[in-house]
Amino acid sequence: MANAYYKGPVSDHFDGTVFFNPGGVPPRGFGDLLRWQFGGSKALWPDDVGVTQRKPDARVKGLRVTMIGHASVLIQADGANILTDPVWSQRVSPVRFAGPKRVTAPGVAFADLPPIDFVLLSHNHYDHMDIETLRRLHDRDRMPILTPLGNDTILRGAIPDIDARAGDWGDVLEAGGMSVRLLPCHHWSARGTRDRSHALWCSFTVDTRAGRIFVSGDTGYDQGRPYSAAAKYGPYRLALIPIGAYAPRWFMKDQHQNPEEAVAGFQASGAKHALAHHWGTFQLTDEAWQEPPERLLRALSEKDISEDVFRALPPGAVWDVPV
Repeated sequence: MANAYYKGPVSDHFDGTVFFNPGGVPPRGFGDLLRWQFGGSKALWPDDVGVTQRKPDARVKGLRVTMIGHASVLIQADGANILTDPVWSQRVSPVRFAGPKRVTAPGVAFADLPPIDFVLLSHNHYDHMDIETLRRLHDRDRMPILTPLGNDTILRGAIPDIDARAGDWGDVLEAGGMSVRLLPCHHWSARGTRDRSHALWCSFTVDTRAGRIFVSGDTGYDQGRPYSAAAKYGPYRLALIPIGAYAPRWFMKDQHQNPEEAVAGFQASGAKHALAHHWGTFQLTDEAWQEPPERLLRALSEKDISEDVFRALPPGAVWDVPV
């Protein structure tokens, strides 16, 4: 089967048809998916959790982050406004009537978003690439979207005049007067049943006027390799690091890290501060709703790291990141 989104030369992470994690573990197959789904071990989540929404300032000096929910974060860095993996939809699914549903409202109402200078889009899973939200942002702000190879094809197919800028691992893209480097993470991609790993996934480093930021995409810990790769381009004032969607470990370990691995990755990255994401908004896996931040606090304590340094914020919470 030909690649649905990308044609390019063979590399150490592209075999001519599909992308892969060099030296890593490929995603599990359909049989394992069924084994997990019918295992009956999912924790019971609340149907709805109250959120105090914020209306951000239009522009901010210094470095401020506002938690939207899941992997969606508003980064305000010395006058620039950046969104990561923006999702304002009620479900993360190919259809609107089924699939994981929001437990928490977005921390900022869409109408209250400040002008967005660019979007970082890490990969094409529905909880990260939400076409409805991206179309609304495009209609309003006409901002560029920076994303790894192949995802630009999906975006242009859905939003024909969108400014989608794609790169490979190691490439540097420019937007809003800033440089953004795409780096490896350990994951995979798919929008359906016939396009698995036809588009690439990545993490980002962003050189802002308020300091350098590391934005980890969805990732397995992979022996710490995504963080050692990022450390070469530090130091970082802030890292965005996922802590959720990790259970059961036999199924999720190679695509989603747990809180203990997130702390190890934070240490390996050399970042001064970290914001936890990818937890508490959509029930994607088996762990309880508040388990990721609780385990994060324990892991930080075991490593004698202050909880003020690596924070798990609820939607709507704001953090002015220290220098």
